[in-house]
Amino acid sequence: MTLSDDLTSYVKTTFRTQWETRQGQVVPQPENLKLSNDAIEFERATVLYADLSGSTSMVDSKTWRFAAEIYKAFLYCAARLITDGGGAIAAYDGDRIMGVFIDSSQSTNAATCALKINYATKSIIMPALKNQYPTTDFTLRHVVGIDTSEIRSARTGVRGGNDLVWVGRAANHAAKLTELNADYATWITGTLFGRLTDKAKFGGNDNSLMWTKHTWTTMGNMEIYGST
Repeated sequence: MTLSDDLTSYVKTTFRTQWETRQGQVVPQPENLKLSNDAIEFERATVLYADLSGSTSMVDSKTWRFAAEIYKAFLYCAARLITDGGGAIAAYDGDRIMGVFIDSSQSTNAATCALKINYATKSIIMPALKNQYPTTDFTLRHVVGIDTSEIRSARTGVRGGNDLVWVGRAANHAAKLTELNADYATWITGTLFGRLTDKAKFGGNDNSLMWTKHTWTTMGNMEIYGST
C-alpha cells in the first residue's frame, strides 16, 4: 500500500465509522481512548489557556538560554497553579499550557487560577528575573483565556505519536482569548463570568469588582471580561 492509499483509507474510515462515546469522570490521558472514533464527553468543562506574550520577539532578541529560562519559569508556575487549583494539564504547546477543570467549582477555580498566574508572573518570576539579570530590559507579559462549555475529548495522531484533541467551544474560545490585549492578564467569556462565585469576582481591600466588561467585536460582539 502506498502512502497515498494509506491516507485515503484512513480518511474514508474516519468519516464513515460511527462514534463510540461515554461520559467522562476524570480528565483523560491519551491511553484512555482508542485511536478510532472514540470520544469522552463532558456535560461541561472549563478550559484555561495560559500563553506568553511577545515570545517571538524574545527569542529574536535574547539568548536561547534566557528564553528557555523564561519558558521554564512561566510554564512551571502555571502548571503548578493549575493542578493546585483542581485542574488537569491537558497539553503544552510551545510557550503556552492548556488546563481543564471539570469539578463542581470549575469556573471559579479556573478564574482564581488565572489570577494566581498573574500574581506569580508579577510577584515571583519578575523579581527573580531582575535579581538574576539586573540590566535586562525584558518584562514578562502573558495572557490567560478561559471559557466553559460542553466538550468532548478524542485521541488523534498515529501510533507512536498521538495526543488528545478537545472539541467544543470552550477550547477554541479560551485559546483565541489569549490573542487579546495583554494589558489585561486574564480574559474570560461572559458565560464563565456568570458562573463565578463572589470570591473570584471581588477582591482587594475594598472588595471591588476585579473584572471589566468588554465587547469581543471579532467574535460577533460577544460579551467578555478582562482583569488586571
